[in-house]
Amino acid sequence: MNERRVRVRFAPSPTGPLHIGGVRTALYNYLMAKKSGGDFILRIEDTDQNRFVPGAEQYIIDSLKWVGIEPNEGVGFGDGPHAPYRQSERKPMYRQYAEQLIEAGHAYYAFDTTEDLEAMRERLKSSNIEAKYDAITRSTMINSITLPEDEVKRRLDAGDPYVIRFKLARKDEVKFHDEIRGWVVFNTATMDDKVLLKHDGMPTYHLANVVDDYLMQITHVVRGEEWLPSAPLHVLLYKYLGWEDMMPKFAHLPLLLKPEGAGKLSKRDGDRLGFPVFPLQWQDPETKEISSGYKESGYYKEAVINMLALLGWHPSSNQELFSLDELVDAFTVDKIAKSGAKFDLQKANWFNQHYLRLQTNEQLAASVKPLLDAKDIIVDDAFLATVCGLAKEKVNFVNEIPDYCSYLFADPQNYDEDVRKKRWKAFMPSFCESMITKINALTNYTHTEIEAAFHTTLTEMNLQSKDVLQAFRWALSGVGGGPPIFEMAELLGKESVIKRLEKATTIEVIETV
Repeated sequence: MNERRVRVRFAPSPTGPLHIGGVRTALYNYLMAKKSGGDFILRIEDTDQNRFVPGAEQYIIDSLKWVGIEPNEGVGFGDGPHAPYRQSERKPMYRQYAEQLIEAGHAYYAFDTTEDLEAMRERLKSSNIEAKYDAITRSTMINSITLPEDEVKRRLDAGDPYVIRFKLARKDEVKFHDEIRGWVVFNTATMDDKVLLKHDGMPTYHLANVVDDYLMQITHVVRGEEWLPSAPLHVLLYKYLGWEDMMPKFAHLPLLLKPEGAGKLSKRDGDRLGFPVFPLQWQDPETKEISSGYKESGYYKEAVINMLALLGWHPSSNQELFSLDELVDAFTVDKIAKSGAKFDLQKANWFNQHYLRLQTNEQLAASVKPLLDAKDIIVDDAFLATVCGLAKEKVNFVNEIPDYCSYLFADPQNYDEDVRKKRWKAFMPSFCESMITKINALTNYTHTEIEAAFHTTLTEMNLQSKDVLQAFRWALSGVGGGPPIFEMAELLGKESVIKRLEKATTIEVIETV
């Protein structure tokens, strides 16, 4: 028998913005498909119309496009042989499979009202019994198992509301192999008779998921750990629908954990610690609240991809930086860990800094220019490119450059008082006066000549570089750190440097005890 062509899917629900954990799931599916020359599909699972959020579907599509892991088939990416890929548009095809299960004795009609279900829950709760609709409690409910056949027919003919529930054995082991976790065993005694078809004819996630995976010839289901408890039901559906030979391989990914390591990463964690958990900015259509995204926060898509790939997956080598093509070559499911992956903000920023440094000075300048325009700062393109070249070794994000280098665009108005107290010693005004004289005399105003004048002055005044360097920087910029100081002085120009040093000579020295 020939191996089936690998077909994987990313199947989010349009109930809000796409969490970064969902992007990781999409990435792993993409890598698996590309590695094997298979297909990567986007399917929108919108069976829960009550939780549908306008704009969420397009947000999912835009997010995948931004990070560059585009499906080759599915909603927003072109129809393949199994369209439509939006479950709400596939509604008519699900009923036949639910009724097939009823005819085979693996599902049943349930006519219970909301009040009936609530009464059952309260009754069980008062007896300290877990409230669930299962092999025991269904015998006390209103369904096609407890009702006479003619009564069931009468209710169906009369159009009485009903749902179709899966019929689980009271005590049975469900065993399946997970590509990440190995053999997994569940007992049906811990499960309930899930609804497969709702009263409006819309399938629940469980039925639609399995039917669509079968019809779309999905070979591997790679999804988050939170779906692991649903897997035994899906395995049973494959079995009772007669599709065992076509059942996909399962791989349940580890949770993304908050930086502290305990608990699933949430938007609240991002807000609390100052990092986004969504790929793109999202505005809630009801509250109008805006949540930041990785793109708008200044992350490069390459950094996001690199960061996500290593949250749970461990390459065979110690390599940490991968292009997308390199990830495709290196990726294998067996290198995915079982335990949760702790989100590391510092590592995410490290990845971003790496990709920022790979940008040319001109590329960075093009990104920074609109930020300066918004501040009414007008600078020459060549000057701005040089500024970016000096700054890119020191910042993590492009949007940090205007503030980080503000003193390169205008004379400093404020001076760091801590640096003044620690570094502005009694000899510094004289040092600056000597530097003014030497800089004025330079005919070749370059960073090399400025540095030579600096060291000559040190020798003349019997000082060491460590005594003066930070204070000299502070005199020019108002801050104690920044890009290479002599290159900075060259960029500022002779006139500006002399002007700033003249101002510095008037700054009072604060003597510390």
